[in-house]
Amino acid sequence: MESYGGTVLHEQILIQIAIILVLGIGAQWFSWRLKVPAILFLLITGFVAGPVTGVVKPDALFGELLIPMVGIAVAIILFEGGLSLKFKELKGFGKVVSYLVTIGVLATWAVSTVASYFLLGLDLSLSLLIGAVLSVTGPTVILPLLRHVKPSGHLGSILKWEGIVIDPIGAMLAVLVFEVIISGGHGGATSHAVFGILRTIAAGGVTGLLGAFIILFFLKRFWIPDNLQSPVTLMMVVATYVVSNLFQDESGLLGVTVMGIVLANQKSVSLKHIMEFKENLRVLLLSVLFIVLAAKLDFKELHHFNLNWVIFLAVLILIARPVSVFLSTIGSGLKPKERFFLMLMAPRGIVAAAISSVFALKLMEMDYPGADLLVPVTFMVIVGTVAFYGLSAAPIARRLSLASPSPQGVLFVGAHHWVRAIAAALKKEGFDVLLVDSNWPNITQAKLEGIPAYYGSILSEQFLSQAALGGIGKLFAVTFNDDVNSLAAMRFIETFGRRNVYQLPPEDEKKVSHDLNGRLLFSDEATYVAISKRYRKGGVLKTTKLTEEFGFEDFRNKYPDALLMFLIDEKRKLKVFSVDSMPEPKAAQTIISIVTPIEEVSEEVEEEEVKEG
Repeated sequence: MESYGGTVLHEQILIQIAIILVLGIGAQWFSWRLKVPAILFLLITGFVAGPVTGVVKPDALFGELLIPMVGIAVAIILFEGGLSLKFKELKGFGKVVSYLVTIGVLATWAVSTVASYFLLGLDLSLSLLIGAVLSVTGPTVILPLLRHVKPSGHLGSILKWEGIVIDPIGAMLAVLVFEVIISGGHGGATSHAVFGILRTIAAGGVTGLLGAFIILFFLKRFWIPDNLQSPVTLMMVVATYVVSNLFQDESGLLGVTVMGIVLANQKSVSLKHIMEFKENLRVLLLSVLFIVLAAKLDFKELHHFNLNWVIFLAVLILIARPVSVFLSTIGSGLKPKERFFLMLMAPRGIVAAAISSVFALKLMEMDYPGADLLVPVTFMVIVGTVAFYGLSAAPIARRLSLASPSPQGVLFVGAHHWVRAIAAALKKEGFDVLLVDSNWPNITQAKLEGIPAYYGSILSEQFLSQAALGGIGKLFAVTFNDDVNSLAAMRFIETFGRRNVYQLPPEDEKKVSHDLNGRLLFSDEATYVAISKRYRKGGVLKTTKLTEEFGFEDFRNKYPDALLMFLIDEKRKLKVFSVDSMPEPKAAQTIISIVTPIEEVSEEVEEEEVKEG
């Protein structure tokens, strides 16, 4: 009987784990399909799966393992975020980030503390604690929202740096306040806080640098095979986080962030395998974390909810964040609309939820008055800020011309004569274009023709930081070198997504693996040599507006040899004819193609003869 019961228990655990994974990844997919912020979908899904239906029960499933598991997951996410932080992104705006994570944090802390004291009825100590907890934003919410909003220029870099760096700072601040509370008073609080900050910086900084040094030491000497680079790095991240926390509570978050930043800015070894693995792991961890923590809520904890809670949320959104950004960006050189947009991006995430859960448990064990409000207030703020910023940031950014909902512009790798003709045709239709080529005469001619162009290699480190990619959403690798085309495609898959990265079909289809290609442009026969021959034989680029009277069949009858390239639909979206996708042209749409104008010339001659006759 005992064995049977154990089997049932194991099956229930497996079922719940499977449900969490399915719901988490399913919510990510549905949010992508519906073009809504993934975090909002995850929170709603977790809330329905937990307190509403009781399908997922995190406390029963994980028990005391839940908080340590959340801590390690957040550490991995912070490390992955640190790997994306390049110092060159902050050129000219480093001060803004430094002020946001210092002056901005203090301003948010102060406003949140005052608001919680007067609106939530908490004592000063607990108000200071909840103010510290809610001073963090974090990569768990900022990075998905940035992916959704796609802000232009340096705004994305500023918000990404702020979101990642602020997490360990906010966590450190919350821990120091908590230690003052459990010490029983405020006597010597200043010296205690100063020593706590110094210990946190020392523990996190040293362990982070040491972890990065060990990884680089082994990678430089090729002591780690490619297939073990990601697992070894993951091991080092967890070890750095745990060892740092042993020296000073919550310093581990700073340690893994430092480790990630150091690795991101070194130039001695390639981290490609590590970067790809961490990106996939981050999506999985975020999906699971939000489902689990949202499911952990209890309806009983929400009985205190009233109008004051809503006002408290409004204060954080309408006062705390604007004040924080205003003070942090004085004299920064940012435009008013850019400062306004920064004021609209401060969602709270996993770190706030995890820290509040830990502190609430400890304070409730001490029978501290008001401790039971810590978790529900924090989750109310998380849900409220994610909903507000997630739904408002994208349309406002587009209204301010700081983001494009679905960038339709094209980055061309190559700038020879027929590529310039294609780019000019797209530019004439209102699409952003940018040509990049290491051939100076090609770039010079492009600029003379009024086409934006960048001189340099598409594979260089400088390109992404120097080139203006606002409005660009697709890549066309169209050089004569199939290897360069494939390398360019592989490099930009992460930037534009695989569905938006194209290249010309290789001359020898066996030369390059299909796994190392972008999507093949136009048709199987549309190689560089084939298109060049078309032009030498008199081929021209033609833009044709289809109508009810002159439909696609008429176009095909008139130009049977036309190479179909692009279709512009009624919503001015650019669709690409490719080997794996052939759009169906309709009336009111526009086709861009290469045609041989033999019939046109004949018709013009006949018309002249009729007129003369």
